[in-house]
Amino acid sequence: MKTLKFKLYENKRNRYLKRMINAAGVIYNHCIALHKRYYRMWGKHLNSNQLQSHIAKLRKRHQFWQSVGSQAVQDICQRIEKAYQLFFKHHKKGVRPPGYKKVKKYKSFTLKQAGYKFVGGNRVKIGNRVYQFCLSRKIEGKIKT
Repeated sequence: MKTLKFKLYENKRNRYLKRMINAAGVIYNHCIALHKRYYRMWGKHLNSNQLQSHIAKLRKRHQFWQSVGSQAVQDICQRIEKAYQLFFKHHKKGVRPPGYKKVKKYKSFTLKQAGYKFVGGNRVKIGNRVYQFCLSRKIEGKIKT
């Protein structure tokens, strides 16, 4: 599997994408807070499926959170779960549990199957908007995320 990064052209229309990234950062921090609160109250680790269903309910009430797709939110929950499992496995070696991130420093989120489509050339449709990126090299193979 190869990982390639492409940079978007700087444009004022990218502010919608930046809002989506900020919303993903807020959701990430909220999930971390829920994990910490759940452990403090019950002394147990919060189940990933419970967290995903709870965040799905909260997304109905928060208009800002609805800008991020449901699969992207599920990926955020799964990434936090992976980080906690790594912490449980290697906590004697000094691995720390996942912590809060400044929303300002939150740079990206993952779109799995839905939410994006390559229109052609150097254009990608994310949500309802089309963005241009710098096609510095040819894209080979099938894009999965």
